[in-house]
Amino acid sequence: MKIIDTTTYFEEKLMMNLRFNILNSYVDNFTVCEARFTHSGKKKDINFRKTDYPEFEHKITHLILDKEPADIIKKNKLNTNDLRFNSVARIRAQRNYLIEALKDYSPDDYIIYSDNDEIPNLEVFDFKKNKEKIILFKQKLFYYKFNLLMPNVDWYGSKCCKLKNLKSIDLLRAIKNKRYNIFRFDTLFSNLKHQSVNVINNGGWHFSNLKNIEELERKYLNDENHAEYEKLGHTINNIKLNVENRTIDYNHTAKKDSPKRFESSKLEIANLSLLPKFIKDDLNKFKDWIAH
Repeated sequence: MKIIDTTTYFEEKLMMNLRFNILNSYVDNFTVCEARFTHSGKKKDINFRKTDYPEFEHKITHLILDKEPADIIKKNKLNTNDLRFNSVARIRAQRNYLIEALKDYSPDDYIIYSDNDEIPNLEVFDFKKNKEKIILFKQKLFYYKFNLLMPNVDWYGSKCCKLKNLKSIDLLRAIKNKRYNIFRFDTLFSNLKHQSVNVINNGGWHFSNLKNIEELERKYLNDENHAEYEKLGHTINNIKLNVENRTIDYNHTAKKDSPKRFESSKLEIANLSLLPKFIKDDLNKFKDWIAH
């Protein structure tokens, strides 16, 4: 039985270094997919280099997606919904391309998918004892710094299953964050609702937006929500104020179609004991990413 960690990449060198170090003892292979275009459709250079991580280079598979998905909307003037649809299509294509590296693995090998800033805590989980088809890692959500916590929000970024139960990476990502009752017969016909689910508490960390101001602006202009970000008229000064005030312009408890979705939310300083051992063991090295 092997454990394959899969993720996508834009330009998150810090986060990948963390990911490799935190997961190395538990993972047999790291598979990273990078596209030659951003989620907003702009052409980009290939930024990931295995040689940047010499200690882990032998365990890394780097895939490059050259073509945009066939189903993106192409017309002269795209509205916000069109732009979001295209972003989601590009993200889905990049995630699903990871399957190209999984063809030679055993049906009983485990596949983990996370965005690269979502790191599962594999110290608390024994794959050999698992009896369920789907594994969900319930994670803490942090912004800007390792210890700036979004309170009262559980994040289910890392999800896992055996290769024989994997229909696509994107469907694995989209699985509902709960275990459904055995009397929910709709689960028999759903790719997203499952009864055989193992929810791992203390399941890891989502270190969102651990970037400098310029990197954050570049991310916001190119990620899934880039059209909404531009429509709201945000500027680099808005980003600076949010980082200084320890706020985000997003309400994680609001529904996606709610007008409250982009309300400001306040972050809290968390106890450093919540962080991965790799960070706690060398806090001085990461001092610029610790809030006081």
